[in-house]
Amino acid sequence: MLPVIQIGPLALQVPGMLLLAGLWLGLWLAERNAHRFGIHSNDLYNLTFVALIAGVIGARLSYVARFWSAFTANPASLFSLNPGLLDPWGGLAFAIIAAFIYGQRKKMPFWPTLDALTPVLAVMVVAFGLSHLASGAAFGAITNLPWGIEAWGERRHPSQIYETVIAALILGLIWPKRGLIQPTRPGIYFLSFVAMSAAGRLFLEAFRGDSFIIIGGLRTAQVIAWVILCLSLWGITRLKGSQESQTIQIPIQILEGDHDDTGNSL
Repeated sequence: MLPVIQIGPLALQVPGMLLLAGLWLGLWLAERNAHRFGIHSNDLYNLTFVALIAGVIGARLSYVARFWSAFTANPASLFSLNPGLLDPWGGLAFAIIAAFIYGQRKKMPFWPTLDALTPVLAVMVVAFGLSHLASGAAFGAITNLPWGIEAWGERRHPSQIYETVIAALILGLIWPKRGLIQPTRPGIYFLSFVAMSAAGRLFLEAFRGDSFIIIGGLRTAQVIAWVILCLSLWGITRLKGSQESQTIQIPIQILEGDHDDTGNSL
């Protein structure tokens, strides 16, 4: 665990630096390949920037709404740089809304835009795993296995390493031009990444020590992952089905057009 690097009087927050590095690398990769999806790289960059700013502001406002009394006692904390005063789900909601509005105003096509953003998301998932390893968050369940690590006073599964390795494997599978998963029909590239990430979360939750358990060992994150996995697989099936139906209709239309006005074949 390495939450802070002290350089003289300067204390650098390692988890935050890793996330910023992941965002930069993901944007660089996405911008280099945006043209493959018919998306202008500048539009993609601006959409990501708008979503990021809206997400940070929304995360703080959502946190303030939840703990209003704490901020009325100390209004200056509203502008604190402490990431602990952010609500991740509120920030995600604001980011999605802002990105959707920007995309609509710029007339960016829905599925190709999500496909173009997939490298950003994939790299960021790797960065989140590394940031958890640095901060000690998302720690693992207690274990006696020899590769366990000491965390929070116990020997635990290195769940942050599992998380990072799985995310890196998924990134390799969807890597532009070289991965096994490549764009075919708009939307399938993005949904394939979502499906693999959800499947990875189902696996990872079995080794987490901080998960919220609903009943009988069932974890909230697993339920959400199951729903996302089912929806993404359903979406892939629908998109592939529509592609096949269009392919079948083309030869039929050609055959129907190969007749003159008298009904005789040309």
